[in-house]
Amino acid sequence: MSRARRIILTFIFLVTALSLSVCTSQPKPVKTGPSGWTTTDNQRGRLADYKGKVVVLDFYATWCQPCRAETPKLVALQNRYGAQGLQIIGLNVGGEDDQSEVPAYAKEFKIGYPLALPDDELVDMYMTDNQNIPQSFVFDRNGEIVRRFVGYSDDSGAELERIVQSVLPSASQNTSQQP
Repeated sequence: MSRARRIILTFIFLVTALSLSVCTSQPKPVKTGPSGWTTTDNQRGRLADYKGKVVVLDFYATWCQPCRAETPKLVALQNRYGAQGLQIIGLNVGGEDDQSEVPAYAKEFKIGYPLALPDDELVDMYMTDNQNIPQSFVFDRNGEIVRRFVGYSDDSGAELERIVQSVLPSASQNTSQQP
């Protein structure tokens, strides 16, 4: 195989791999009001409701392949660390057509953490500079952002778990607080 052909094939492989690691979501218009989300059972939530917990806000869509790859890791993290104060919240940004797919998605992946639709203001607050999904934001027990993840790979999944493990021990006396 010629050197030029190998370079072209390498380039095609890298472009394909990059496109599989991140999906894009369309920007939404800004909406006024308190920034938060509405769960699938029509309950309102805000990050402040989870003070005392380590929170992962995960912006995803059911049709996004990297999101689908990330979800089993999030389910495992919630199962493994939930009793220690971790709360994952899945925020669907897949558009109106995707909202009806969320219950089947939850069942397929056996998701035990809350799934919700974020207010447009919340999406704009965290995703204005980058609309790619999945995006996960890790917050410490005081509600401060510790880390942002854009896209998903096995390496980023392992790093997400390391970050969660490092943040969980802080202020462990607050783990009994419920939203």
